[in-house]
Formats: sequence, C-alpha cells, structure tokens
Amino acid sequence: MEKAQEWLNYGIELAKEFGPKLITAILIYIIGSWIIKKIVGGAGRLMAKSKYEESLQKFLLNLISWALKIFLIVTVIARLGIDITAFAAIVAAAGLAVGLALQGSLSNFAGGVLLMIFKPYKIGDLIEAQGVLGAVKEIEIFTTKLTTPENKLAIVPNGSMANGNIINYTAEGKIRVDTTVGIDYNSDIKVAKEVLLDVLTSNPSVLKDPAPSVNVSELADSSINLAVRPFCKPEDYWDVYFATIEGTKIALDKAGIEIPYPHQVRIEKTED
Repeated sequence: MEKAQEWLNYGIELAKEFGPKLITAILIYIIGSWIIKKIVGGAGRLMAKSKYEESLQKFLLNLISWALKIFLIVTVIARLGIDITAFAAIVAAAGLAVGLALQGSLSNFAGGVLLMIFKPYKIGDLIEAQGVLGAVKEIEIFTTKLTTPENKLAIVPNGSMANGNIINYTAEGKIRVDTTVGIDYNSDIKVAKEVLLDVLTSNPSVLKDPAPSVNVSELADSSINLAVRPFCKPEDYWDVYFATIEGTKIALDKAGIEIPYPHQVRIEKTED
C-alpha cells in the first residue's frame, strides 16, 4: 500500500512539473499547425495569381510547409524542456554531407527554380542555349528538354541554362530570316533588288511590318552580295528560309541575273 502511495505521489509530482509544459506544447502544436495551413494556403493563392509553373508551385509549397513544420516541431520539443543542441548539430552535419554529395544536382535544382520564377522562356518557345537550338518541350526542376529542328530530344541541365546565354527567338513574336545572295558584277543591282523583293512580298508568310529588305552587304571578290532580310512569325522560320532560297534562284534565273560560282580553268601543255 505504501509503495503504491509512493508511485502515486511521484506521478502527481511529475504531472505538476511536466503537465503545464505538455499542455502548452500541445497547444503550440495545434495552433502552429493551423497557422502553417493558413500560410501555405495564402502562398498558394499568391503563386496562382502570379502564374507560377504548376510544378514550381507544388515544390515551393511543399518546401514552405516542411520548413515551417520542422520549425514547429523544434519549438514544441524545446517547450518540453528537451535539449535540442545535439539534435540541431546532427541535422546540420547531415545537411552538409548531403549538400556536398549533391553539389551538381543542387546547382541544377537552383537553376530550375530561377528559370521557373523569372521565365526567360516557356514551353513552345524556340530558343538557343548551350550550343543547342530547339523548341522548349518541357521545363523540369533539374533539366530543360528541347526538340531540335532534326526532331532530336536535347536535355540540358538547368544549372547551365540559368548561368549561360539564352537567345529566345519567340519572345518578340517575330523573327528575321537572314540569307545572302551573290550576283555577278555585270548585273543591274537595282533590278536584282526589285526581283528579290518581289520574291519576299509574294510569300504570304513574310510579314509586312517590319517590311522585308534587300541591301548590298559586301563587294566580294567574285560577286556583289545582297543581304536578303524578310521577317516572319517564329513558327514559320524554316518555311520562309527554304522558300526564300528556292524563290531567289528561280527569280534570278528568270530575270537573266547570274549567280557567280567558282570556275576551274584547266591548262594542258602540248608538245610540238
């Protein structure tokens, strides 16, 4: 009987000592969880209004949620009177080890986050980056997938994309097609320019604004080089490029204007 009384008294003492801490910790956890839910919900609505990529929204919301939950758990543990110094040291050491092991992946991850936030390109854009030209097929956290003109899939790390130069051919809504045509020095430049302008203006894919242009770009060794510059929509680039090359040859031939090409002269020595 006395032993039971001792245990009962011991339990009462523990309840007096730890009861208020436990109740306070439970209240902190309940209230903290409610606050975290509200913060994450508000962040989600803000990201939706800012039109963040869906994959980036999910990742950032999960990151915010887990960071706040860890902070809440640490606060609850500290409120119970448990020393969290050793726990914090273990977490820091583990974080350092993981960071060193995944240094390259973390760089690509950070690059992916930056690309999704600042949006230098979007899915469907024609871009050139890291020596690759192609249409953006997919933007993931670690990589960007491009479809090249040869219909090849190029996978470029986001770390390189975020730190390198990016040329976005789609962003402005129009793109210039650059070609150069050489004509003979005996040709009439004015007539040649008119012929080439007719080729450009007759193509329905060539934009009227900005207007196409044909100008003398170089007096080369064996030809007068004309810079042929039509504008078109990015999705029409290759159609306009090939149509310009073919139309130029046909039109110049029809107008009797020669396109110079290298000639070889063979000299044979005969003996008398």
